[in-house]
Amino acid sequence: MSDQRVPPGARPTEQGSPGSFEGARGGCDAQTLPELAGLLRQLRRREARQQGETQLTYRQLAAKTGWSRGIIGEYFAGNILPPPERFDVLIRLLGATPAEQGALATARDRVEEGRRRPNRDHAATGRTGVGPARARGGGQRAGTTSTRLPVPRQLPPALPGFIGRVAQLAQLDAECVNPAPHEDGGPGPVTIMTLSGTAGVGKTTLAVYWAHRVADRFPDGQLYVDLRGFDSTGTEMTAVEAVRGFLEALEVPPERIPTHLTAQVGLYRSLLANRRMLVLLDNARDIDHVRPLLVGSPTCLVLVTSRNRLAGLVAAEGARPIGVGLLSAAESWQLLARRLGAQRLTVEPKAVDEIIERCARLPLALAVLAARGAANPAFSLAALAAELREAPRPLDSFDGGDASTDVQAVFSWSYRNLTPAAARLFRLFGCHPGPDIGVAAAASLAGLPRAQVPRLLAELAHAHLVTEHAPGRFGAHDLLRAYAAEQAERLEPAESRRAAIRRGLDHYLHTAHAAALLLQPGRDPVTLAAAGPGVVPEEITDHGQALAWFTVEYPVLLAAVAYARRTGFDGHAWQLAWTLVDFLQRRGRWPDLVLAQEAALAGARRVGDRLGQANAHRDLARVLYRLGRVDEAARNYRQALVIFESLGDHTGQARTHRAFGAMLDGLGRYAEALDHGERALALYQAAGHLAGEASARNAVGWAHAQLGQYGPALAHCGEALALLRPTGDRHGEANTWDSLGFIHAQLGEHREAIRCYGRALRLYRRISDRYDEADTLSRLGVSRHAAGDPAGAVRTWRRALGILDDLGHPDSERVRDLLTRAESPDAGAGR
Repeated sequence: MSDQRVPPGARPTEQGSPGSFEGARGGCDAQTLPELAGLLRQLRRREARQQGETQLTYRQLAAKTGWSRGIIGEYFAGNILPPPERFDVLIRLLGATPAEQGALATARDRVEEGRRRPNRDHAATGRTGVGPARARGGGQRAGTTSTRLPVPRQLPPALPGFIGRVAQLAQLDAECVNPAPHEDGGPGPVTIMTLSGTAGVGKTTLAVYWAHRVADRFPDGQLYVDLRGFDSTGTEMTAVEAVRGFLEALEVPPERIPTHLTAQVGLYRSLLANRRMLVLLDNARDIDHVRPLLVGSPTCLVLVTSRNRLAGLVAAEGARPIGVGLLSAAESWQLLARRLGAQRLTVEPKAVDEIIERCARLPLALAVLAARGAANPAFSLAALAAELREAPRPLDSFDGGDASTDVQAVFSWSYRNLTPAAARLFRLFGCHPGPDIGVAAAASLAGLPRAQVPRLLAELAHAHLVTEHAPGRFGAHDLLRAYAAEQAERLEPAESRRAAIRRGLDHYLHTAHAAALLLQPGRDPVTLAAAGPGVVPEEITDHGQALAWFTVEYPVLLAAVAYARRTGFDGHAWQLAWTLVDFLQRRGRWPDLVLAQEAALAGARRVGDRLGQANAHRDLARVLYRLGRVDEAARNYRQALVIFESLGDHTGQARTHRAFGAMLDGLGRYAEALDHGERALALYQAAGHLAGEASARNAVGWAHAQLGQYGPALAHCGEALALLRPTGDRHGEANTWDSLGFIHAQLGEHREAIRCYGRALRLYRRISDRYDEADTLSRLGVSRHAAGDPAGAVRTWRRALGILDDLGHPDSERVRDLLTRAESPDAGAGR
């Protein structure tokens, strides 16, 4: 070729040299895909030499074409035949001359035609059961000399403006890097993948979008079938129908299709053998629904979507499972923006946030709401949000006009496939406060032996009606919970629903009460009514178990307080709130504690429970003070004292005086704090309450120390320690060691103060009391600084500040001021 470019120093007559190209002499006689790929690699080497480089990288080619590096690698490896338009672009980028381009294009067409031709043995014996078929654009039917197989393109249209699902798309891409067999003896290719998730979560949309995105990796075609495993009419597609549909797509003449399913499956798999095809099986019910449609060839990929997990397909067939969950808040915004316009959302961001929350980030619900908004552009988003908020039934707002877009109907298709026992348990989730539930609580809710419940929960999780987001913890999004409540109201008698609510509340109350007394042994127990039949509280035997249980369950307990109040179980409301006091205080969750105690107080008032009112007033006062609402706190303390006195409850009075005194101490009113401490001490002593007496003595000692009376302070705190040791009250011990540390610091005995603070900190950490740990750390820092260790003081204050900032506590400013002054150049701290 006169116009052939030969790199300097190359010897065209030597085949295989870096600068040579076999096709340059007009001999592009590649017959197979690997041979054609070899020519592409030669072109790539030659072009790199022409550019003065050692290699032309996939990254460089990807930047020039916009194709993925993975697909470019497939082309050069000979795993995928590039489509004609891509092949032309590629060889031009690789420096092929016009003559070479023509020869190579002819070679590519020859390879494609050869790949379309059926196996010679099959053609000779007729074992495929299929005669000649049409090529892409048509072709001849049986009885002609053409032997091309069709290239089905059955994928439904992809959703325009698809958003999100980055993680799932990455998983799908990673598993579909190379659907050809491995030649290095490594693991075989992934040939089956599953997408599973709850109803309305967008599995089909994701599957179809991805299938279109990777269609060029499967040049022999894409097959698609909706198996209707959860169809509203109950008319799911049978395996016989699906296989026959695929054989017709592959243009097998009717007279050649076998009668029996087994033979049809054999023919279907024979036709796909060694072909590079994608098979999308949508809406499968279970593994038996898809097994006849699986392909034996490692060059094909089967993608299955289902509301069920299809665990058997994973275990028996090596399928790779990919879960499809709810959209993130950001993805939900993007979805609404695509449907309604970004400008419309920007104008009303709060309304958008509420819409997303009430749609539970479920794609189907968001799409239905967006369709309503798009059809009524004059409606404000605030008005749409109000419709959702005020709907008598949450699901009434999500009817898209047909069964496939009616959220309630879509949920029903999964629900009706449950066994009766699992369906009942799902309904009773509508009698649970949420947000999630453990196995023991589910057993109490349903009044079932605990051993029966894991199997039922597994069935619900398999159907994606609940999600096991942590081992043994099951939850569902708000719309599914609303659907469960509607089913319970429709199918469960009122007395049955009320009994289930009572069992659930009893379970949490009796378990939480026992755990609260283990967290704070000095507390006086509340007299509880006996748990109802079928309730089995969890067994919690030590402080560590109690702390772990509260850490997991406190969101449920907070919801249970409000739920008990809403459903008329007011006694449960204030008693549940009582159990939460110590745990929430130690975590610094003041706003949560206020809401719980306000609900408790309202419930106790409604049923005229005076003891409940007194406890709620006192515990509400403690948290109001933490939030800086001092006058309200003092008012509640006084109301609590009046009620306890009217009831003749000396220990209730004493505990309230103790808490009231702590607030006054924090306000710098030390004489008043001492007075309340001494009243508490006298009441506890009169009642013979040793743990209470120890707590009161510590309070009295602390107040004396604040007044500069260190002798009485040491005496009272020493007596408090002696009383506390046999009680196991670690919190009381920690408080007393902290008091002793402060007293020694005031006496100038900083080494002894540091030792006492260290004892207090170890105990606070054991019981996870983060606020008191930070409070002691701030005082420890002062003693370290005074003892000549400014660097140690700075480290200590930083630890305290980290905790207080995490809690959002206003004391953080005081500690930050200590740090600022210690780290200033004038202070010389840490230098």
